[in-house]
Amino acid sequence: MTAEHTAPGPIRVALVDDQQLVRAGFRMVIDSQPDLTVVLEAGDGAEAVRALTRPLTTDPAGMADVVLMDVRMPTMDGLSATAAITEAFGSRDAGHPGPRIIVLTTFDLDEYVLEAIRAGASGFLLKDAPPEEMLAAIRTVHAGDAVIAPSSTRRLLEHLVTVLPAVPEPAASGSMAALATLTDREREVLVLMARGRSNTEIGQDLFVAEATVKTHVGRILAKLGARDRVQAVVVAYETGLVRPGT
Repeated sequence: MTAEHTAPGPIRVALVDDQQLVRAGFRMVIDSQPDLTVVLEAGDGAEAVRALTRPLTTDPAGMADVVLMDVRMPTMDGLSATAAITEAFGSRDAGHPGPRIIVLTTFDLDEYVLEAIRAGASGFLLKDAPPEEMLAAIRTVHAGDAVIAPSSTRRLLEHLVTVLPAVPEPAASGSMAALATLTDREREVLVLMARGRSNTEIGQDLFVAEATVKTHVGRILAKLGARDRVQAVVVAYETGLVRPGT
């Protein structure tokens, strides 16, 4: 990896949406922030995959850190694009984990978003979310966390879990087996994660230091084979450890 890529600077954001006016609005908000900059726009998933999976040597300075990915687009939808991008970076030995993807969705239409999370996305964002929520989501995901807030995103996750088809048996069995490897304390932490609690709040709930919580979270992710918190929370819902409304 080049020094140019690792040098500190604004968070680089890619916008993937087939509506140009939507992209323009997002760009205006994002570029107004000193710590954020839009480096790429794409009008469909296929275009996004081509641009985001270029070899790092092509243009490391333009590599996106975070992607705002719409679900419903022509040519290739956001679900397929998310899976392709995640797979491309997972299969290459380039010393780069790839951009983190935030899926843009709505409550009533996009029932495939949970599949995008399973494919490697790091969170949800409602398309009509206020600007400050979008900016917070970008910064949160870039910091290595996942967008599971105890407000709209948690309600959306609960909604999706109730409307999506059941998890295929092999995947469900694997999730249950992985869950069984967690200690009692790790299961407690996972439940609180699923309820949208931050590490600081979990520490307060369990009367332990935040550093201890971070250690537990790291072990949970490793045992569940989860890329980040949001995928771990999906496992918690899929296995019934946490149920919608609890």
